[in-house]
Amino acid sequence: MTERDAVCSTLNVRRFQADDFVVYRRWYADPLLDRHLGPMDDEWLAHVLADTEGEQWAVLADGALVAVIGLTPDAEHDAWVITDVAVDPTRRGQGWGRRALHALLALPAMQTRHRWRAYVAEDNPQAQGFFDALGWQRLKRPGADDAFWTYGWQR
Repeated sequence: MTERDAVCSTLNVRRFQADDFVVYRRWYADPLLDRHLGPMDDEWLAHVLADTEGEQWAVLADGALVAVIGLTPDAEHDAWVITDVAVDPTRRGQGWGRRALHALLALPAMQTRHRWRAYVAEDNPQAQGFFDALGWQRLKRPGADDAFWTYGWQR
């Protein structure tokens, strides 16, 4: 077992719960996270808890929330779409996003689709670097009416 595997094996991935919101909302005091994924408010929580199509996943290490990943199915491309990846700002740059995504991908529930997509804002070089480093392909450049890169990955 590698060090990476040992760290991944301690992660717990489950659906986001209302109790997670207290900690998660505090992350948005971070200007970078708030700029790219904010604002974070009670309306967001109500939507997540009532959403029957999209899914919000909490990733915990030793009981502490370390990442939250949002997904929605894309029937047109038979893919999962990553809507957001947020990592506890105090853990930024330490590989938690990568480990969290790998742990999510390993869940049996994620095996139903073999294609994955993510739409990353043109003004978010950190997220672009994240998907580039993971080996995801840039499928489409931002255009005049769309300020997002389209990334794709296939099992």
